[in-house]
Amino acid sequence: MKVQDIALLSLSGFILWFVGTLYYAWRAPAIFETTSLRYWTSFALSPILTAAICIAILKARQIPPTAWASAVLLLAIPGMIGETIALSHLPTFMPKLQATSAGRYGAFLFAAYAFVLGIAEVITLKATP
Repeated sequence: MKVQDIALLSLSGFILWFVGTLYYAWRAPAIFETTSLRYWTSFALSPILTAAICIAILKARQIPPTAWASAVLLLAIPGMIGETIALSHLPTFMPKLQATSAGRYGAFLFAAYAFVLGIAEVITLKATP
């Protein structure tokens, strides 16, 4: 992978995290403190949407499938670091979210990251001879 790809994937990961955090900070009560159906629907759809965005970025950058696992790590790491800061300072980053909902938000994050990283790993393994 080229240095430019590494930098752009990392920057894209930071932007994804930033936009996602702004969205969830704005919509937190409607997603995390609502009906079980709304929460679980969002819980299922968020990783799928995140994966679609990541795959679109990889295809736009023309990253070969053999490098998807490492490329998705470059996308994920800025968000994972950002989320540790956001979760440890929840009232600052998500003032509308009650502290008791932090676990639901954390589970949401784990599901999204695991799904995207899992897809990338499977694609990489299938593409590697």
